[in-house]
Amino acid sequence: MKVDLVLLEKLCNAIGVSGGEEEVRELILKEIKDHVAEVLIDTMGNVIARKSKSTEGKPRLLLDAHMDEVGFMIVNHDGDGFYTFQKVGGIDDRILPGLKVLIGENKISGVISSKPIHLASPSERKNSISFDSLKIDTGGNMGIEPGTRAGFGSQFQANKETIFSKAIDDRIGVATLILLAKQEYLNLDLFLTFTVQEEIGLRGAKVTAKSVNPQAAIVVDATPAYDQPTYDDQENSFYNTKLGRGPAIYTLDSGTLYDRRLVNYFEKTAEAAGINFQFRQPGGGGTNAGAVHLANTGIPTISISVPHRSTHSPISSSRIADWENTLLLIEAGLKNFHTTIIN
Repeated sequence: MKVDLVLLEKLCNAIGVSGGEEEVRELILKEIKDHVAEVLIDTMGNVIARKSKSTEGKPRLLLDAHMDEVGFMIVNHDGDGFYTFQKVGGIDDRILPGLKVLIGENKISGVISSKPIHLASPSERKNSISFDSLKIDTGGNMGIEPGTRAGFGSQFQANKETIFSKAIDDRIGVATLILLAKQEYLNLDLFLTFTVQEEIGLRGAKVTAKSVNPQAAIVVDATPAYDQPTYDDQENSFYNTKLGRGPAIYTLDSGTLYDRRLVNYFEKTAEAAGINFQFRQPGGGGTNAGAVHLANTGIPTISISVPHRSTHSPISSSRIADWENTLLLIEAGLKNFHTTIIN
């Protein structure tokens, strides 16, 4: 199975800030409708798809990817087309001044406006710009309602090796699930969930995991890579993942101690198939697994993620080969999955 850059481009260019995932959801439904037996949109806006109705005696397995991205929410119109806004999800204030944003379903252009450097005092130049001093300038547009979402205004690009885009976290996971949904898995009762509001507290997954109640779950996400070279020519030993080393299998993060049986299974699957992979180094951060593994009476869960640099920014980057190997690893794991793995 091959990756699909055209599909990923559509997904990444869509605006789907947490709580406003409609555009992404419509793309997902269009792609999977002819390849699943059942599909449900729940009251939160999560998409829950069941691959087949013929499921007697088969392991009930969940694949999850979140469809939302970080971004902004309009709070108040301050006059002359300027708007007060708040961040939705974790975004570094230092990257905000001068950023292009797209607002609402009509994708109204705006720019995050700040005091010009020419007029800044010496002390102001030494310090980060205060978030409270920033406004979104729409060039005079007066009709934007409070609560309207705004996303980064950058567009998808790729070369032969690398993807550059906003929202790789987690549209690359969404694209992976769509491609997997188009394959057959006669050994599984397979559910695919495309969840909302991960970036503000794993909220969609808290609902879908309880609803599906699988015997095991695989969460597919994009994981930050901190693999930039050091300044003293020494090896960067503080990385969590590195681009070019393949999918990252989680063992431990701030929200989950991952099921050792599933970690071992996917490690052996990768080695048997000759697929490059890496273990994500323990540390902070987390995925929807933090909600999924605690649902009901507990669900054996693993996260497998595509490494990417500059997470939660207007332009992140991932290696195409890492995405390919992630897709191959999960596909191989699904085709050979059986209940004795988690017994």
